[in-house]
Amino acid sequence: MNVIDLFAGAGGLSEGFIQSGYTMIGHVEMDKHAANTLRTRMIYHELRKRNLLDVYRSYIMGDITLDEIIKGYKMQNVADSVICEKIDDNYEDTIAKLKQIVGDRRIDLVVGGPPCQAYSYIGRARDINRMKKDDRNYLYKYYVEFLKAFQPKVLVFENVPGLVSAGGGQYLKDMRKLMKRAGYETDYKILNAVDYGVPQNRRRVILIGWNDKSGLSSYPLPSPIERDYIVKDVLSDLPSLQAGGGHELTERKDRNLLLEELGVTSKDFNLLIDHRTRPHNARDLEIYRYAVELRDKGDNLRYNNLPDNLKTHKNQSSFLDRFKVVDEKASGSHTIVAHIGRDGHYYIHPDQKQNRSLSIREAARLQTFPDDYKFEGPRNSRYKQIGNAVPVLLARAIATEIKANIR
Repeated sequence: MNVIDLFAGAGGLSEGFIQSGYTMIGHVEMDKHAANTLRTRMIYHELRKRNLLDVYRSYIMGDITLDEIIKGYKMQNVADSVICEKIDDNYEDTIAKLKQIVGDRRIDLVVGGPPCQAYSYIGRARDINRMKKDDRNYLYKYYVEFLKAFQPKVLVFENVPGLVSAGGGQYLKDMRKLMKRAGYETDYKILNAVDYGVPQNRRRVILIGWNDKSGLSSYPLPSPIERDYIVKDVLSDLPSLQAGGGHELTERKDRNLLLEELGVTSKDFNLLIDHRTRPHNARDLEIYRYAVELRDKGDNLRYNNLPDNLKTHKNQSSFLDRFKVVDEKASGSHTIVAHIGRDGHYYIHPDQKQNRSLSIREAARLQTFPDDYKFEGPRNSRYKQIGNAVPVLLARAIATEIKANIR
């Protein structure tokens, strides 16, 4: 089945659908670094299909450029399948570009999740107008225009739980009304990624719509999975690092059968990409040590309880958990969000001996991105792309359930 991904980000949703056997026909993403990540990943999948993973490995090792791969292996159409532009009043131009990419192929699904800041609880709490004047509230209207243009059998619309209450619930009601007019029955659930194998507590609204050609008559709800692995099991095989340490590329020496089963690692790719962490100043490192000590005693650090010499913020009445340790003993960590692109204070590594925040690869693993997934752009952008993404295993569970029920 053929899929278009709108507001695609770094491709977590796409990756889950690809792993379930779908074909990604086109992506639209406005962030240039995320769009480059998508291009790289689509080229990876094409090389894999052609049994040319050694070429991808050569790219990762810096022996060949993407441009050389595109030209040498005739992959311009793959690169062009990712459109880097903002979806707004220019949506008709974007649709026209996508139609050129699609050609005479049928589109079975349209998936995607517009930027969530306008719907998030935190976004509304911080904005004096409660985000009511934010144009991102209405991006769903453009999404519906793509439904009209491609008439997929099924749509998947992902967003934060705050969507349910944003605007007093009116945005969600209006969204579903527009989708109904476009020919789609819809329903939504709030799913937690931790129930689908993701080592992270991440609750998201998953709205699914279907038309009368789909064969669906109700919401295709994936069944939660039973598992006994914890956060530590997903991170413990990675080399120890100190703050500011690590490498853009190292060799993974030992196989991890659990991660191979989850699709995070593979026996035919032993390179470890982006297992490196931020540098931190002495004050932050001292706070990290203090936070891990508390966590080891079963408590969490509250900012107002820090020693005075470690405090730098005047605000001691809200956002008191701005320093937080990842709980390695839990089935899922707390949610990885885009703010990880700014600093690592909310994602402190649980091993006090390492005394640092999470590496890029550790954050990616908590989102269940495969180790061979290459994020493009500067370090902060790579973190941000990961924080914004749909966890791959959650996407795969949704895709698999739809596939089992669609006609």
